[in-house]
Amino acid sequence: MVHCSTVLSQIVRIFPRHEFQTLANKHHAGQKFRSFSRWSQFVALLTAQLSGRDSLRDIVENMSAQASKLYHLGVKPFSRATLSRANEQQPHKMYEALFLRLLNRCQSLAPRNKAFKLKGKIYLLDASLVDLTLSLFPWAQYRKSKGAAKLHIGLDADGYLPAFVDLSEGKEHEINMARQLELPKDSYVVFDRGYTDYSWYQELTDSGIRFVTRLKSNAVTFPGPKRRGRKSPGVLLDQQIQLKGIDGTFRKVRYLDAETDITYEFVTNALDISAATVADLYKERWQIELFFKWIKQNLRIKSFLGTSRNAVMTQIWIVLCAYLLLAYLKFQAKISQTLQQMLRLLRLNLFERRDFMELFKPPDRKNIKNNGQLALV
Repeated sequence: MVHCSTVLSQIVRIFPRHEFQTLANKHHAGQKFRSFSRWSQFVALLTAQLSGRDSLRDIVENMSAQASKLYHLGVKPFSRATLSRANEQQPHKMYEALFLRLLNRCQSLAPRNKAFKLKGKIYLLDASLVDLTLSLFPWAQYRKSKGAAKLHIGLDADGYLPAFVDLSEGKEHEINMARQLELPKDSYVVFDRGYTDYSWYQELTDSGIRFVTRLKSNAVTFPGPKRRGRKSPGVLLDQQIQLKGIDGTFRKVRYLDAETDITYEFVTNALDISAATVADLYKERWQIELFFKWIKQNLRIKSFLGTSRNAVMTQIWIVLCAYLLLAYLKFQAKISQTLQQMLRLLRLNLFERRDFMELFKPPDRKNIKNNGQLALV
């Protein structure tokens, strides 16, 4: 039999140790570690995400139970207090840098979104609240008696990868974070009405960035000429408009969704694409809603292992690294299973000594023995 290290050991090889150590040396605070390391912290927190562990005690006991299999991981046993202290004190910026490196590798493998024949990249913007207990997270005050943090994500439509990430207090408005984004020229950005800000629309237009969003019902517009050409099914109106208070020509598209029988009004500065494409771009925004739903249901982002902002951000960056890890494995090995199916298989086999790729191969039914049992027809 061919010797194999554990599945988890094969997975973490994606992160070159010398590159990781360079980041660890750059983003270190306080005294030098004795036996613990940032690598041990990373492996422990990543394992917690992949195996569904909810607490520091659960993580430490799980790693202790697998002590005989930690050799290939380069990890030594550690205490709950040590892991907690690292989460609270060691800068989360290290995992942000690690995330960005893995993101670049994922983007090089991600399949192009074939639903749109556009030259520029497509980014889907949204934010989601993460409920926090105010007494434990006083820095995340949302309302008088409620705490929350707001996770801001810009999703790349190619591969649905989180290209832009930030965390703020729950009461921080989305538009303030959106203004800080450095979007590439000729790209398309899609967002909902929560990002309505005419001056930002002007900034995007001046920067050569096209946007698509819904028009508020109380928006003051000045109608211009209707656009010529044959209308696609569902398109009720395609008209040039001006928005009150800013210069430039914009476009209003009224669209009837045949599936829901709901009429939408979109505003965009993209004058060179069809009205149907405008509607399809906004439909694509649903993918970021699915992204938030996926990470909240499948990864540990609702309960946190520490109470400081640094500990919360550390866990969020590990969550996003875990998501990118699954995406990278899927793209590189061309795995047919969904990310959820991949995660379920990994949870059952993380510490098994077997070839990683065998997990995702379909069973060979010809070699399955019946052992004399009756077969169901």
